[in-house]
Amino acid sequence: MKKKITIVDYGSGNLLSAKQSFVKVASLSNTDAEVQISSDPRSLNQSSHVVLPGQGAFNTCMGGIQKIPGMREQLNEFVTIKQRPFFGICVGMQLLADVSEENGTHTGFGWIKGKIKKLPSTKIKLPHMGWNNIKIVNKHPLIKPEETDYYFVHSYYFDCLNKQDIVAETKYGINFASIVNKENVYGCQFHPEKSSIQGLNIIEDFINL
Repeated sequence: MKKKITIVDYGSGNLLSAKQSFVKVASLSNTDAEVQISSDPRSLNQSSHVVLPGQGAFNTCMGGIQKIPGMREQLNEFVTIKQRPFFGICVGMQLLADVSEENGTHTGFGWIKGKIKKLPSTKIKLPHMGWNNIKIVNKHPLIKPEETDYYFVHSYYFDCLNKQDIVAETKYGINFASIVNKENVYGCQFHPEKSSIQGLNIIEDFINL
């Protein structure tokens, strides 16, 4: 069966970079897949997989989604009713939380329980930028134990309420969740599309879900 992967365009995120990575992975793995960038909520109805990239402030990203009539409702239907694979990247991952403390208090999707908080900056430089390793805390087929280094750019982190929703953690001042998962919902704080072969491997495993 042909897979249809939609990368959501809501005015924020590395859209072309993400698309190129998904297209490359599908080609290298001989996966029959169509990858599209779309800002049309109706495109989610025919999608097998949805990717939500993000960069910038939490509230700006959520505001971009809410400005598109029907987008938030269609995303919620895709995730909670149809229960198809969903992948949030960077701020796209943070939007999965209940609430964010970035520049005030702002509501997220609430698909994975928790709060977005600022990394303590007394002894570290913000943003957390560059390559860093991860430590697997709950084994998952999305991530291979021998692959550890990924590319990060962020100042806020996902404080998960339920520790079983954390697949991997990274240390930068504190230990924070760098990969989260609950049922069909996945999120990476780092950028897999910028993380060499190991990042492409995560994309491949997501496509194969």
